[in-house]
Amino acid sequence: MRVFTGVESVPEGFGPSAVTIGKFDGLHTGHRVVIDDLLELAGDDLLPVVVTFDRNPLELLRPDRCPAPLVGLDQKLELLESVGVAATVVLRFDDALAALEPEAFVDRILLGPLGMRRLLVGDDFRFGHRGRGDVALLERMGAERGFVVRVQRQVTVESRRVSSTWIRELLGAGAIEEAARLLGRAPAVRGEVVHGAHRGRELGFPTANLAQQSDGMIPADGVYAGRLVDRSADPVATYPAAISVGSNPTFEGVPPRQVEAHVLDRTLDLYGHLVDVEFTHRIRGQVAYEGVDPLIAQIAVDVGQVRALVDRPQ
Repeated sequence: MRVFTGVESVPEGFGPSAVTIGKFDGLHTGHRVVIDDLLELAGDDLLPVVVTFDRNPLELLRPDRCPAPLVGLDQKLELLESVGVAATVVLRFDDALAALEPEAFVDRILLGPLGMRRLLVGDDFRFGHRGRGDVALLERMGAERGFVVRVQRQVTVESRRVSSTWIRELLGAGAIEEAARLLGRAPAVRGEVVHGAHRGRELGFPTANLAQQSDGMIPADGVYAGRLVDRSADPVATYPAAISVGSNPTFEGVPPRQVEAHVLDRTLDLYGHLVDVEFTHRIRGQVAYEGVDPLIAQIAVDVGQVRALVDRPQ
C-alpha cells in the first residue's frame, strides 16, 4: 500500500480512484464492510483509496471531548494495508484543514490530486468548515464535476451500530472478548519495552514493561491472557503471555497504568524492542494484597489460568 502524507505528496497523474473518508479508528468490523464496499466500488478500473487523518479531529476542535484512540497511526496503516487498500492519504488535521470550505475540500483534496471518480461515505457524513458539507452537497457537486456518490450502509450487531465508541466502552469495562468480536481481532497495545522496577523478576515472574507513551487503548485494570508479539525480532515472533494492567496496588511508588507482559516458559531480553501486547481473555480485576507471599501465590494461579487458556484448542 502506498502512503501519502498530505495531498502534496501524491504524484501528478495519480488515479483515477474510488475514495472513502474517515477516521477508521481501530478498523473494526464495521470499517471492514466499508473497505469491502470500496473495493467493489473501485472494480478493476479505479484505485481504492482511503483518506484519513493524523489524529482525531476532536483533538483540535474539542479536546475536552476527544476519546482515547483505539490504535496508533502506524497500526491503522498496517490494518488498512492488510485489507487490500491501494493507497492511503493521511491529512494533517490542523487549523488550515479545519477552516477549508466543503467545496474546496472536494476540489483540492479529492478531485485534483486523487482523480476521484467514485466516493463512498456514510449517510451522516459531514465535512468542511463547521461541518457544513453533507451527502446532499456531495451529490450536487458530483453531478457538476463528474463523480458518483454512494451512501454506505450501517453495520449493526444486536441492533446497535458497530462503532469505535462501543468498543471503547467494552475495553473500559475489561470486556475483551466482546471487544475482539467487534474489532475482528484481539485488541492490542504497541510500545517499546523499557526497564521497570524489576519486581516481577524478584517475584519469579519477569515482565516486559511497556513505555508510558504507547499506542492503542489500554483496557480496564486487571490480569489478562494474551500474546506478546516481538516486532523487532526477525522474523517477528509471538509468545503466549500473562498480562497485568494497572498501578500494582501492592507496592507504593509505581507509575500509573502500567502494561506488563510475562512471557510463559521463556526468558527473553526484550529491552528496547517494539512489541504488541494482545489481549484475548480477562482473568480477574486488580487486587491489593497484604504482603508479597499472597501476591506470588495469586500470580502463580493467574499464570496457570493463562496457560490453560492459551493451550486450549481453538
